[in-house]
Amino acid sequence: MLIAKDKLIGAIIVVVGALLGIIYVLGSLVDFLMTTSLFGGLENGFDITSSWLGVDLFDWRLFVVAPMTLVVVLVAIIAVWIGYSMLTTPAPVPLEELEEELAAEEEELSIEDEEDEE
Repeated sequence: MLIAKDKLIGAIIVVVGALLGIIYVLGSLVDFLMTTSLFGGLENGFDITSSWLGVDLFDWRLFVVAPMTLVVVLVAIIAVWIGYSMLTTPAPVPLEELEEELAAEEEELSIEDEEDEE
């Protein structure tokens, strides 16, 4: 069974988009949260005003990592959506077949019109 070229490209886009999204989230946001939370270390102790579960809410790195992670995840979701659309969309009908079908339909309509006139 041969798979169409556009379906193969769509499948590759789905896999690459999903993998990039997962790897980026694990490598950026999850890594940042693990190194700055209760698991990584609290240099300043527990400060109720600026931390939640040990994550410093006013750390500049959080303001860089979180939006960039959101952008990468959104791009990955769009890539997966495009790939899925390419994968599930049926291949277009070749022009020769389409012209033959249209000619056959016109012939049927002209035969029906002739029968109706009689």
